[in-house]
Amino acid sequence: MNEQELIQQAIIGNQQAFKFLVKKYERLVFHIAGRLIGRQDDLEDLCQDVFVKVFKKLPSFRSDSKLSTWIATIAYREALNHINKKKIVTEEFKPEILPLGYESCSKINPENISIKEEQKQLLLKSIRCLPEKYKTILNMFYLEEFSIKEIEEITNMPEGTIKNYIFRARTLLKEELLKQHNFKEVNYENR
Repeated sequence: MNEQELIQQAIIGNQQAFKFLVKKYERLVFHIAGRLIGRQDDLEDLCQDVFVKVFKKLPSFRSDSKLSTWIATIAYREALNHINKKKIVTEEFKPEILPLGYESCSKINPENISIKEEQKQLLLKSIRCLPEKYKTILNMFYLEEFSIKEIEEITNMPEGTIKNYIFRARTLLKEELLKQHNFKEVNYENR
């Protein structure tokens, strides 16, 4: 069954079809909501609320955009509503609660794993220092691999603002990495 057929089946009440859609997009919802609210105890409830809303609004889904973009929009707005209602202070997002990616066995070696983990932790620590608005857009663009146009649909921000946030986030991230770890910037253009 293709995605359109799954949507139609879910709309007419096929629970298996909707469960499949939830399974397919739960990681996306978890990422979007988790990056914004960061509180594990609120996150599961929020994700359930997102899928309840998806279920209720599924009949109104027009295929103008991808289903993933539409669901991410709902997750983004629900997370913002949650923050506004609870007036919570966002906590650090804990990446250890996300499933790890798979690597081929031939690439696994303890030294590479250790170096990769150090780099990952260093980068995550630096990302956590970014202002929330930059962190969210950066995650959507790089981790969720949404296009600028999709982020524009999700957040209702103009394209120029999104590009500015990505540029500014990268600049701040670079500065943070240099500051935290006393790295010296290497200018490769003069070589």
